[in-house]
Amino acid sequence: MAESAGSQPKFDTRTEVDFVIIGSGAAGGIMARELSMAGYSVVLLEQGPHLQAGDFRHDEWAYDVNNELTWSARQGHPQTFRKSETEEARPVPQALGYAHNVGGSSVHYSGNFWRFRPIDFMEASVKGTIAGTNFADWPISYDELEPYYSRVDWEIGVSGLQGPWDPPRSRDYPCPPMPVKGSDVLLERAARQLGLTAYPAPVAILSQPHNGRPACTHCGFCNGFGCEMNAKSSTMIAMIPQALASGNCELRTGCTAARIDTDDTGRVREVVYWEADGTEQAQRAKAVVLCANGAETPRLLLLSASNRFPDGLANSSGMVGKNLMFNAHCSVVGLFENPVNAFKSVPTTRVVHDYYEIDSSLGFYGGGGIDGRHPSRGAPMGLALRGSLFDGPSWGSEFKRNLGQEFTHTAAFNGHTTSLPLSSNNVSLDPTLKDKWGRPALRCTYMDHPDDIATMKFFHDRCSELMSAAGAIKQTGYYAQNGQNGSVHLLGTCRMGDDPTNSVIDRYHRAHDVPNLYMVDGSSLVTSGRGQPTMTIMALAFRAADNIIQAARRGEI
Repeated sequence: MAESAGSQPKFDTRTEVDFVIIGSGAAGGIMARELSMAGYSVVLLEQGPHLQAGDFRHDEWAYDVNNELTWSARQGHPQTFRKSETEEARPVPQALGYAHNVGGSSVHYSGNFWRFRPIDFMEASVKGTIAGTNFADWPISYDELEPYYSRVDWEIGVSGLQGPWDPPRSRDYPCPPMPVKGSDVLLERAARQLGLTAYPAPVAILSQPHNGRPACTHCGFCNGFGCEMNAKSSTMIAMIPQALASGNCELRTGCTAARIDTDDTGRVREVVYWEADGTEQAQRAKAVVLCANGAETPRLLLLSASNRFPDGLANSSGMVGKNLMFNAHCSVVGLFENPVNAFKSVPTTRVVHDYYEIDSSLGFYGGGGIDGRHPSRGAPMGLALRGSLFDGPSWGSEFKRNLGQEFTHTAAFNGHTTSLPLSSNNVSLDPTLKDKWGRPALRCTYMDHPDDIATMKFFHDRCSELMSAAGAIKQTGYYAQNGQNGSVHLLGTCRMGDDPTNSVIDRYHRAHDVPNLYMVDGSSLVTSGRGQPTMTIMALAFRAADNIIQAARRGEI
């Protein structure tokens, strides 16, 4: 029996709860709300603290340098990185970026919320497989996921306006789009000159009060920062409070999962974890839902190897940790004669999706979108530490004069693009480096497919054309022509599929190998989409919860 602690129960670790959910981020927060409100007993494990709006501040040094919101070597969580499996991985502060707090990275994401389109779910059949990749169709369609996209719009909270290239939707957005900001006025004008269409970007930030939460105050500190107004639609504020109010969910913070143990029949029996002071605990459960993100989910499965599962839990396919997709990107920054003030308001307010699918006659696969932003996320210290954007001095009085102009007179047009799934791009366990708990550190192996690099260059060139059309007097640009060295988009590492030989979970997120184990987060994705995956992760979580609840009521878990 659970002992009540206010509305939040206190479950005994040696008595089975219905579900243990590992991770409280974009997917885990939704799973906790849905399962607990359906009447099931839930223990939600989160390795970080439960922060509130009043805990957040405009402190670039704390967040960007000291990594107070993200795991890194500073907190005892080192990682290693290499381009190929023939190289020795080298320690890095953080190649795979993610948060350590209730709500996960949904607390400090940019809130850029694109839906996937129908083509994203069936592109391999339409365009053909690509040699050397694991490019495949999803086992589900856009139409199956669409009702859950609409649930994200309304229950999480999204502001936007249906655009000319957007997929069909069953409901309008609950909140109107954000007012256009300076950089995006320039993008919209330039797009019109070039025969393209820039339209309001959908964002998980409230333009007006919704669901008892206030509207955005346009402070400009969104990307990389927690919202002091609760206007940003994180699961921390939109989902977790309802889970806790249900009386069926116990949130345990400062708890780091060590492994998932199974019984003699191969079913999950318990989750072993450490409390913040190092005390080892083990929570019994009828089922486990792993929502730890696209890096930590495969890592925990690999750490849970046993005699029955020698290559890692649920890994008979060998696909656990494989097919890591980052989403590719590029950026072009322009300097303008008059102030742009792109640091004001939310990260982006306009998007160009004319190149969502690029012409196959170009000879490579890809596609994406272009939006307008500030070159340093609107963060003044971040711009200063980069030095001059346009080859000026990096110190002295001239640098100071340039910095004042560049912060207020620049705009960035950023391309967000596809990544192909490759077995050679993966998350694994480092053989030598350990974290603070003595676990093998995360090792990332990643090199972009040539098509992904070609797509980045294509979008870089389009961004440059737009910047010229916008009237920039100087411009500079970047894309990862030698491959990316990290990302916060961690996708595909426990992919969904109907065939147990080449996927980890089925179309309902149940592990092929373990009937009472589920994976619901970025690791589930089969393709990368065009650069903004969080809305799809959330829609998948709502869908997974519906199916898990139905299966539980049928006695199938």
